[in-house]
Amino acid sequence: MPTITSVDDQRYVKALSHPLRVRILGILEEQPASPVELSQVLDATLGTISYHVRQLNELGLLELVRETPRRGAIEHHYRAKPRPKSGGDAWDSVSVIAKQAVIGAELAQTTEVASRAAGVGGFDREHARLERLRLSLDAKGVEQLSKAVVKLVADARKIQEAATKRLGNGNGAPTDTALVAMLFDAVGAPDPSAGRPEPTQKPRKPRKRAA
Repeated sequence: MPTITSVDDQRYVKALSHPLRVRILGILEEQPASPVELSQVLDATLGTISYHVRQLNELGLLELVRETPRRGAIEHHYRAKPRPKSGGDAWDSVSVIAKQAVIGAELAQTTEVASRAAGVGGFDREHARLERLRLSLDAKGVEQLSKAVVKLVADARKIQEAATKRLGNGNGAPTDTALVAMLFDAVGAPDPSAGRPEPTQKPRKPRKRAA
């Protein structure tokens, strides 16, 4: 089956329409796993996990990486294929339904990864960062900030490539690290003054006319 390259692909939207499939994809993006292993991590029945893994595989989002004999059966280990992300030049032409599916899945995965790490000290070390900015920019400022985020991600990929080479030469031990970068229009933010009652005006007293 052809690889999914567009977020508007209906196979992609269908894949992200179920929260359990989103969680499965999130795990398989980090490391290969079998339905048996996924069922233990996600606390779901093997039948349910196997069904969703089969759906994701048929939709072209997974690849089989190895097969392991287990007690007379074969355990299949899958890994998530690279999939299209949000943003970019073609994002404006993406349907609203596809956008909602993609962003919803990304946010769900990000929340799960960050919450899991926070619960076991993932933000305790000095290199950890958590920043949230609310900015008021003009059109040029928004464009500059968008390019800065793109550059950050590109730099992160280069850092990963260099680290992989050093680790391959036996230099040091790997540290699993997560980087999340988001840039969006902060629409829908609560307005503190929205619930403030309008000031009441006292009725004016009639002016007395001179006799």
